[in-house]
Amino acid sequence: MIGKLLQKELKLCLHPTSFLLPLLVALILTPNYPYPVSYFYLCLAVFFICLTGRENHDITYSLTLPVAKADLVTARFLLVMLIEWAQLALAGLFIWLHGILLPQPNAAGMDANLALIGEGFFCFGLFHLVFFPSYYKNVDKVGISFLKGAAALFVLILVEIVLCYALPLYRNILDTPDPLNLGAKLLFCAVGLLFYLSSTWVAWRLSQKRFQQLDIR
Repeated sequence: MIGKLLQKELKLCLHPTSFLLPLLVALILTPNYPYPVSYFYLCLAVFFICLTGRENHDITYSLTLPVAKADLVTARFLLVMLIEWAQLALAGLFIWLHGILLPQPNAAGMDANLALIGEGFFCFGLFHLVFFPSYYKNVDKVGISFLKGAAALFVLILVEIVLCYALPLYRNILDTPDPLNLGAKLLFCAVGLLFYLSSTWVAWRLSQKRFQQLDIR
């Protein structure tokens, strides 16, 4: 059943911006740019998916199907995670190209290196934790939920930029061109992945609980 619901999400809910905005991860090729901001654009695509679903009465339609409300939440999470992993794969490609074409330090935060993938995990995990539980508490107030998620995300990005200048771990180990300190960067990615999986699980369970309690009229 989850597979069929995911097909429904892909065919009926996937907004055109879901193909375009993740491609802005190509901004990694821009010199002196805060590269984690490119992850924000994917979160903006998630907003458009949920907003279009509201305008098209997707929730109302989905509730007429012989499926559990919790499964509807699961299908939406799977759709979003599919897009996120696709963008992270593209980020890896552009990080590799940046190392070949523009091998200079980034003056606006983290260099284009492997640790940037770890930052993607942190960004997406935090967005899930803030946006989805708020969204499934009231699916009509998509904008408010997105503002909460976007605010949390930009605070994280700002902290990351500050750490690249203030914390020796970031400045001397993580904020360096590849292949320097690959072991530390891989560990950072592993910690980011752990945060992503755990925060997504918490957001998923909390979203299911709130959606079960939501009275759709």
